[in-house]
Amino acid sequence: MNTQINIGLVGFGTVGEGLYEVLQKSPNARATIKKVCIKNPEKKRNLSRENFTSDVNELIDDTDINLIVELIDDADEAYHIVKKAMQKGKSVVSGNKKMIATHLTELIQLQKENKVALLYDASACGSIPVIRNLEEYYDNDLLKSITGILNGSSNYILSQIFNHEQSYEVALKKAQDLGFAESNPVFDVEGFDSLYKLIILTVHGFGTIVNPDDVLNHGISKISDFDILYAREKGYRIKLVAQVTKINKNQITLYVLPRLVTPDKYIYSVEDEFNGVVIQGEAYDKQFMFGKGAGGHPTASAVLSDITARAHNYKYEYKKQKYFTPPSYSTKHRLKIYLRYKNSDDFNHFEFEDICEKYTSEQNSYVIGTIKLENLLKIKKMLPKLDVFIAYLGDLIDTY
Repeated sequence: MNTQINIGLVGFGTVGEGLYEVLQKSPNARATIKKVCIKNPEKKRNLSRENFTSDVNELIDDTDINLIVELIDDADEAYHIVKKAMQKGKSVVSGNKKMIATHLTELIQLQKENKVALLYDASACGSIPVIRNLEEYYDNDLLKSITGILNGSSNYILSQIFNHEQSYEVALKKAQDLGFAESNPVFDVEGFDSLYKLIILTVHGFGTIVNPDDVLNHGISKISDFDILYAREKGYRIKLVAQVTKINKNQITLYVLPRLVTPDKYIYSVEDEFNGVVIQGEAYDKQFMFGKGAGGHPTASAVLSDITARAHNYKYEYKKQKYFTPPSYSTKHRLKIYLRYKNSDDFNHFEFEDICEKYTSEQNSYVIGTIKLENLLKIKKMLPKLDVFIAYLGDLIDTY
């Protein structure tokens, strides 16, 4: 069935305007934007004023609008809009990864109760169709891990550092000037954006819903010239990597950490604002997906894909929850990490099981050793206050 889609668009920022422009180039999409809800109706835009409203209820209550497309930054406001629309019997397309990851259980239930669909391929990895591939192509229980560079902003910054020898501060400013990073970059550079995307990929890959507060995420804002020099001398590149891994038949683990990546890894060559996702299975080994992860048009193309899917009545089935017993989330294993610190007080917060390499100087010191993931989680909220940089060195050590 191919249905004409009349869109009520919430938000007309970089992605919202990008969607409007992409739709103009896609005459076969069978979709039109009927009304746009924005905060500031006085701001000059590329559409005439009668296309806009500041009252979202005009979209939700309009019986001619059969799809709400939500593209705003405010996760709390997005949640209320999406929930109200679904309760009203309207399907929704959203790109708000924080809202989705935080309310996944309720959002899945709302879809069932109201017989509507919520699609959000645009919420993870920009132009890469990873969610629908996990849902449809990898719809069995042979999946072993999902590893990826999920944030284009932080990857652009790290590419500038390693390829153009720029400082973190200069690279960040350049990312902000190009629109890849916000004026307040915490969401990107501290790994929250990657974390929320990882939560979403986990439910479609393994069927397990994990509270973002229970998952370790540590970003790149504390990276120093010392860390960069260490990585270069050892032949590594530093990437901000999100990973979910099946550690045994009944358990998975997940985290977002900077990683010291060797040249033999697929993600080693993922540069600039691009994303890369490695999907590993029992039978098919590793498969690699690559594409732009930041920018208005790449993300808008993912939104358009969801809109087109709704024209054919597509919805996520959450097959891993429906047909299999989802594995539980565990932090009972050890990681091998590089820890750079400047004073012993900061170092004393880390409970290493063993240390295999150590360097000490007046300005910078580092250790390489194994540490329990659950012990890192205990100091998760403290980590941003410490003058340290952490990087993961590879696969899991073991469970205990």
